[in-house]
Amino acid sequence: MSRRRIWDISQKLRTELPVWPGDVPFDCGVTGAVSSGSSVNLHRLTLSTQSGTHAECSRHVRDDAVDLATLDLTAFMGECELRDVSGAQHVNSQGVIPVSSVLDRLPPRVERLVLRTFSMPDWSVWPAGFRALDPELIEAIAARGCRLIATDAPSIDPETCKQLRSHHACHRAGMAILEGVVLDGIPEGRYELIALPLPIVGVEATPVRAVLREWI
Repeated sequence: MSRRRIWDISQKLRTELPVWPGDVPFDCGVTGAVSSGSSVNLHRLTLSTQSGTHAECSRHVRDDAVDLATLDLTAFMGECELRDVSGAQHVNSQGVIPVSSVLDRLPPRVERLVLRTFSMPDWSVWPAGFRALDPELIEAIAARGCRLIATDAPSIDPETCKQLRSHHACHRAGMAILEGVVLDGIPEGRYELIALPLPIVGVEATPVRAVLREWI
């Protein structure tokens, strides 16, 4: 039996990790070291829930939404479709990816959609001016049964947007969100997605170790 190929689509959490402007920077400190006489090595992490590749739910924009620990885990694992929308033809005059760039390239039903928006990303710097998703696109894929939307950008909404219309569209659709995935060199197609959030009570997001696995 052949082993299915796996692509790690997670950003590495590190001190130099670019974070949303004004958010908590990632830090990893030593609290116990064998080299200093401790019986074990121990570390302390300081980070934002939105650090690197992270899963997210509606609690991010609504106080009355359930937290991430309550969300159905099956949204974060299973068959997905990966599509490349990094070309100039896939963005509209508002700088967002519209319905027309995606919908006709999908099957009639899609439970999870992963979008590559960067053509040549530099993961060492903050991607100012990244491409967001039109809320009408969220509504259109929700009508096809989509339970999760994933993007390599830091957010599905524009960086300067305060209304967060695409996030609210996900809330109305009951759709989970995965942001900041690394899709470099992975071709379009069908995959198995596995990106389980940590069960932290009360929070809207957690970093994840996300992978795509070759579809059978």
